Amino acid sequence: MNSTQSIGGESLLRRYEYEDRWVVAADLGVDDDDVSVDTVGSTAIVVVDHGDDVSEAELDLPDTADAASVTNGVLTIEVEK
Repeated sequence: MNSTQSIGGESLLRRYEYEDRWVVAADLGVDDDDVSVDTVGSTAIVVVDHGDDVSEAELDLPDTADAASVTNGVLTIEVEK
């Protein structure tokens, strides 16, 4: 099951389901240094610094995250099944 939704009015959040894991990905469109990601249980807290504004989003994950990273402005969170 793959699903897509928008977060923060601009970014697209996609969830991909594979046999052994879920992958949540969002193209944030900002520099990697401007993004902070923290996971608590099955929630990811994403803070993006836009220079003159800071936005925060909480993402519900299917389970506890195993890894979270930002590369070239793309947030990727992996969750093992």
